[in-house]
Amino acid sequence: MTLAAPKIQPAATNLNVDNDGSMMTVANGPSSAPATGSVSARRMTYHTTLSNTLANLDMNAETRYDLRNEDLKDLRELGQGNGGSVKKVEHTPTGMIMAKKIVLIDAKPSVRKQILRELHIMHDCHSKYIISFYGAFLSDPNICICMEYMDKGSLDGIYKKIGAIDIEVVGKVALAVLEGLTYLYDVHRIIHRDIKPSNILCNSQGHIKICDFGVSGELINSIADTFVGTSTYMSPERIQGAQYTVKSDVWSLGISLIELALGRFPFSESDPDDSDLSDFEGTLSPGTVGLPPAPPKKDSKKDRRKSKGHIVNEPAPRLTPEGRFPKNAEDFVDSCLLKDPDARKTPKDLLKHSWIDLARESTFDLEAWANTF
Repeated sequence: MTLAAPKIQPAATNLNVDNDGSMMTVANGPSSAPATGSVSARRMTYHTTLSNTLANLDMNAETRYDLRNEDLKDLRELGQGNGGSVKKVEHTPTGMIMAKKIVLIDAKPSVRKQILRELHIMHDCHSKYIISFYGAFLSDPNICICMEYMDKGSLDGIYKKIGAIDIEVVGKVALAVLEGLTYLYDVHRIIHRDIKPSNILCNSQGHIKICDFGVSGELINSIADTFVGTSTYMSPERIQGAQYTVKSDVWSLGISLIELALGRFPFSESDPDDSDLSDFEGTLSPGTVGLPPAPPKKDSKKDRRKSKGHIVNEPAPRLTPEGRFPKNAEDFVDSCLLKDPDARKTPKDLLKHSWIDLARESTFDLEAWANTF
């Protein structure tokens, strides 16, 4: 299976944004350099494109920070991904703590295009369930992207530290993720495509937000048929290479909720870190707090094939043992993990589920919970 992404021509490119600002493409322009242009010329053109993009984003920002490298004080390393490194920094003029993602400009063309697109997505997203974007700047040979710092890290890191997460907290997580997914799809026509505990972040105020649009898709239509995401959280229709909709994110949410509630990945023979991504994974995610890159595993491809076959052919996992969790929580997860995508509900529909109603009305103190670890 291959990524169905637009090819990037070796010639220099111009950035095009639709009138509504919701869709961005990189296409050959009249001022493109000849195909025989040197690598350095192409790099300079990309540098100019990035500069113009960042200037436009900064000009239209709701809250403007004058971001310069000399004003960002490194506090600690948060993690490293295929796309670069993430640091906790302080913006000294304002005292604001941020997560700073550093990405090499000389990254592969696929990553370059992804960076440009993600900058627009993050800039245009304004939701309390999505991490905030503060701005970006060039620091040759890097591009630095500054975003909201979530001091408690990812739910993946949290449950591995404290064990299985209380089902009331899991309900709040489900509510936050559904709200975030509904916002992304209804407002921006984005399918996240990589929902998993490591992309769901928490802070000490008890706020839960989703991050990492490294594999999100801006859609012209409601159907996507590109194969992008982390294999062990993928819906059966995606694994089989079929077309899929925003309902595929619902499957990934269901798997993630079981993982959090049980304190382990529901497919026992699978490693949830197995991924089909290479250039794209974690391009902008600040969620790898304190987690060094995992060493490569010898039989990861074999395990991945086994995991995919299990997801397609075996019954969907459930919240077990029966009776341990509230019936409406079990019913919610079951409805997320219906193998027939036509029978599976959308995030917007699931916001009306009785378990989500209870989570919305619950007085459970997430802030107090977040400060127990």
